[in-house]
Amino acid sequence: MLRNTSRLARASPVACSAPSLRTSAGSARRLYTTDNSTHGVKTLGVVGAGQMGGGIAQVASQVAGVRVVLVDSQQAQLERALQTMDHFLAKNIAKGKITEQAAQETKSRIAISTDVAKLQEADFIVEAASENVLIKEKIFKELARVAKPEAILASNTSSISITKIGAFTPRPEKVVGMHFMNPVPIMQLVEIIPGLATSEHTLSTTLALAKAMGKTTAQSDDRPGFIANRLLCPYLNEAINALQDGLGSREDIDTTLKLGCNMPMGPLTLADFIGLDTVLAIMRVLHSELGEDKFRPSPLLIKYVDAGWLGVKSGKGFYDYAKKQK
Repeated sequence: MLRNTSRLARASPVACSAPSLRTSAGSARRLYTTDNSTHGVKTLGVVGAGQMGGGIAQVASQVAGVRVVLVDSQQAQLERALQTMDHFLAKNIAKGKITEQAAQETKSRIAISTDVAKLQEADFIVEAASENVLIKEKIFKELARVAKPEAILASNTSSISITKIGAFTPRPEKVVGMHFMNPVPIMQLVEIIPGLATSEHTLSTTLALAKAMGKTTAQSDDRPGFIANRLLCPYLNEAINALQDGLGSREDIDTTLKLGCNMPMGPLTLADFIGLDTVLAIMRVLHSELGEDKFRPSPLLIKYVDAGWLGVKSGKGFYDYAKKQK
């Protein structure tokens, strides 16, 4: 069974996360569409009820109008995911972007369960656990056992080879990368990554589903980090090296990139928001797979993760968030 999925999903990989950006098409005034004639997905399964999994479930229901089964090994995590959805929907109601009825309909299409067997009728399943290849191997082997033969199995991985993940199953042609950005209800992009064996049908279905969810897609070759994190995480890592080397204070580094380069937020703030453990996991994938020194994780990044200073989710990273969370 899918053990410890919720703990791992809370550290789900994300890429260009920026809470200050405008609301995506998925949370705009168009509420949802029930036209699944192009993607054929009537029921979507999501594995992992962390920040990413819960967001994927919400957008699939709210915007694409499909039924969703959200699975996690811990009931408490499932309840937290529903609470987070309530928060997002309430904000949209308050801003006049959706009606109370639309919010209720969104929630009514989402079922939760701690039993992975509940995914056996899903047409499309998205895995949203942490950036750990061993965890993904366990999950995909389990999904291959319980999912119906025609079901597509997608991973929200932000750096791990889709070809490798597909090889964990007897149906690699049905495996694809579907990398959402965090927070899912706000960020517009989904990175689509076909593996070596991914079929054209799997790819076209995934592209159509992402479009139905109100997302813009970019397609990447199946290489470490794909497009988003191949470019983003080395930038964050170098900012951490600059802090380590005393090039500037955390505030000076962030202010320079914000006001001098017009970035929505500074790199150290962004790393905190993503999760320093996630940034480290992606840098380790880039370094081990590509072998170049420019991808070597910053010693300061490693030290912070070892200390449990993971950023916003732990209350402390390059900045202190403990007071803000009270």
